[in-house]
Amino acid sequence: MGWISKRGVFTGVAAIFVLGMAGVALAYFTASGSGTATATAGEGTALTLHGTVSSTLYPGTSSPVAFTVDNPSSGAQRVGTISLTGITADGAHSGCSTAIGGANPDFAMPDVVVDETFGSGNGQSVAAGGTLTMNDTGVDQDACQGATLTLHLSSD
Repeated sequence: MGWISKRGVFTGVAAIFVLGMAGVALAYFTASGSGTATATAGEGTALTLHGTVSSTLYPGTSSPVAFTVDNPSSGAQRVGTISLTGITADGAHSGCSTAIGGANPDFAMPDVVVDETFGSGNGQSVAAGGTLTMNDTGVDQDACQGATLTLHLSSD
């Protein structure tokens, strides 16, 4: 047998070391686990609805109503339907009947289906519009002449 050189011994030891480390690197245990996480859901803030009636009302006439939405919330909020919940006349016209319900209402506006989501911000246009009608009730409506009417709106 011949002599084994130092270089051959070193190469052999290095090869054994590398194979040993490869075996260690590939050895591991498998296990399943579990844990928890937390998150915070934001809160909605009440939307503000604005309506603009485009023409003067007279008994028996209607006028288109355009709407905008103010959303002060940080997140998007949905408006499903806009409803007329009441009407008030300015103080100088306190005799103006502003009934919106019953058999013979003075004013009417069918619910407006919106089904839109509005991001944060003010003055956002609503695609759907409404129609406000001053019904001809068949009785004297002179007390409403020149009245400034405030529409009270709600949304769901």
